[in-house]
Amino acid sequence: MQQLIQMTVDGIAVIRLQGDLDHHAANRIREDISQAIYQGSVHAIVWNLGDLQFMDSAGIGLILGRMRDLAPINGQTVILNPSATMQKIFQFSGLSKYIWQGTEDEVIRTLGGILNG
Repeated sequence: MQQLIQMTVDGIAVIRLQGDLDHHAANRIREDISQAIYQGSVHAIVWNLGDLQFMDSAGIGLILGRMRDLAPINGQTVILNPSATMQKIFQFSGLSKYIWQGTEDEVIRTLGGILNG
């Protein structure tokens, strides 16, 4: 599992996941991103899943948990580029409304406008 967490100047964390997202990888990401949310550095998360091959329930829990962390600050969550199989998982989990189409840059520009009024 490889992950890259990139922070933008607007408080948007772009998380690019590659390979398999299991509970071990989810725990590492959870610690890093939750700390940034609690410190006030992150107001939105873009989960770019374009290179993710596998995700189990720990991945869903990871995303749901960070949504819960963002809720008190009215933070935003975007799921970008999930595979067809993952789209079905998100649909069953009630997360399909967070799936956006477009590039990272487009999503960041849109989120930046939402977050900054």
